[in-house]
Amino acid sequence: MKPYVTDKTIAKKTREWLRKIEPYNDHPMKLDPAKAALLVVDMQEFFLDPSSPTYTCGAAAILPSVRKLLKAFRDAKRPVIFTKHVHHPDDLDSGIMAWWWKGKCLEGSPESEVHPSIAPRPNEKVVYKHRYSAFYNTDLETVLRCLKAEDIVIAGVMTNMCCESTARDAYYRDYRVFLPADGTGTINEVMHVASLLNLSYGFALVTTSDVIVDAMKPSKTGKNRLARTTRPTRKAGKR
Repeated sequence: MKPYVTDKTIAKKTREWLRKIEPYNDHPMKLDPAKAALLVVDMQEFFLDPSSPTYTCGAAAILPSVRKLLKAFRDAKRPVIFTKHVHHPDDLDSGIMAWWWKGKCLEGSPESEVHPSIAPRPNEKVVYKHRYSAFYNTDLETVLRCLKAEDIVIAGVMTNMCCESTARDAYYRDYRVFLPADGTGTINEVMHVASLLNLSYGFALVTTSDVIVDAMKPSKTGKNRLARTTRPTRKAGKR
């Protein structure tokens, strides 16, 4: 199957996606670098190894964007949190997912590791999860609270599965959610755009990795800049 996006086409595609969702991406928010955390969702070899039966073309395309985000947050000394979706080989934690999906990512396997080009550093938190949302039955919420994070930037895979589920759960917990359209990926464009539309309508500000990186840079005064993305006010009748 031909990939819907590559690292060569993602910039152009992102502009197209943002135009499509623009009428609903209308909740201006400022990313506060002093309260921001980056969440990198499931960027594992299970999805990134081209020989894997679960290879996700959108994951490969977003690698450059994820690397940019990681550098920006690390340079700003802001928290970076990774997630790994894994299961016990005896399905002790799989539940309905063992029936729903043909394959599973086994804990401790080479496929469960984060792609080496964006590997977590020793001081960076890794959340192990068994369901789509990174909040479900994990310690993510505790970690974010201890870090005093209020703004969450979500990148990774899949846009319409674990990223969207995590974004929704973050919103339910009153976090401000920022999702770079070029920093999340899935298996096809229809699913990706549908998820961007859903999230922009009710849960997150959909933006770009460049906007987020720019917001994380120190200003001339030595302080980080607050980035604002604004959209037209939603008109009556669009709900």
